[in-house]
Amino acid sequence: MNKLIAIVDDEPDIVELITHHLKKEGFRVKEFYDGENLLSYARKELPDMIILDLMLPGIDGIEVCRLLKYNEKTSFVPIIMLTAKGSETDRVVGLELGADDYMVKPFSPRELVARVKAVLRRTTLKKETPKITRIGDVTIDSTKFEVKAKDKKINLTPTEFRILEILASHKNWVFNRDQLLNKLWGHDKIVIDRTIDVHIRRLREKLGKAGKMVKTIRGIGYKLEE
Repeated sequence: MNKLIAIVDDEPDIVELITHHLKKEGFRVKEFYDGENLLSYARKELPDMIILDLMLPGIDGIEVCRLLKYNEKTSFVPIIMLTAKGSETDRVVGLELGADDYMVKPFSPRELVARVKAVLRRTTLKKETPKITRIGDVTIDSTKFEVKAKDKKINLTPTEFRILEILASHKNWVFNRDQLLNKLWGHDKIVIDRTIDVHIRRLREKLGKAGKMVKTIRGIGYKLEE
């Protein structure tokens, strides 16, 4: 793999457990015990993924996630959030801020590794030729992982980008939630339908006026329409 995974958790035992299982699978690991040190590190070097605990001393995981996702340099780094809070509200807050997945403590290390691999698979581009799609005022560059609305660059998370790319692949085609989940995660589908709704809402907000092109088909799903 040789991908660099940053682990942020104030519990040394959990950091050690995650590190052990990731290294067994060939990942490189960088360990942090608070959000401040991670943010300082990310200003100099970007990890390929961040596993981020919600409850941290000082800056909590929610704020760390927000700062990372609203910074152009770090917005595309995938984040898996770890939380002892299992309510849907807590999960949705993380997803709305741009987290790509979440796990509730206590968790299975093997499942966490599986999720790390799944998120990396869907956020790694393997396209050799440029592919640019234009719909209305929106331009999607699948090679550069870049979206512009009226020539203004829009910072999307990897999941938001993939959802827009999928919708744009068949303009006016209605995708139901299961279809979107399958295209995003395939056999690694380990999230709830609600996840799609959260990412769609964030996608619309970031696209501004162009967000109106993302239509909700009540009771069915979503489509992209000029």
